[in-house]
Amino acid sequence: MSDVKPVGPSRRQAARLSAVQALYQWQEGQDAPAEIVEQFLKVRTGEAGEGGMRRDADKPLFKDVVEGTASRRDELEALVSASLAEDWTWARVDRLVRAILLAGAYELAHRPDVPLRVVINEYVEIAHAFYDKGEPSFINSVLDRVARQARPSDRK
Repeated sequence: MSDVKPVGPSRRQAARLSAVQALYQWQEGQDAPAEIVEQFLKVRTGEAGEGGMRRDADKPLFKDVVEGTASRRDELEALVSASLAEDWTWARVDRLVRAILLAGAYELAHRPDVPLRVVINEYVEIAHAFYDKGEPSFINSVLDRVARQARPSDRK
């Protein structure tokens, strides 16, 4: 019998999806990033549904993306805002799309160990989990521009 690989997202994809959910919650302003990370790691791990985190998710990556994004919020918002089309403003961007863009921008700017193509593809896939209209394309376009700014010598 051959080895069967698990179906569904990888451990790192699961961590990124949970990080986006945690960042969305953080933007709601009710809890500090460290509290949200604790909620996910201690309470919400293994919960089914949109608010949970898979047990086998890459927890160090999850924690790094949430805490790193939150601690660099102003820098990342400026980076993403500079990558928006002229007729777009940060205030106009949907809160979930903001969470996806901030997490992606964090990895592009502060995780040089992760290839550009991987970062962009992962966050576009997360967008597909929530949206079926133009948001994934919008996220792809913005993160591609962020990548040019964050890693000008490391193009896909």
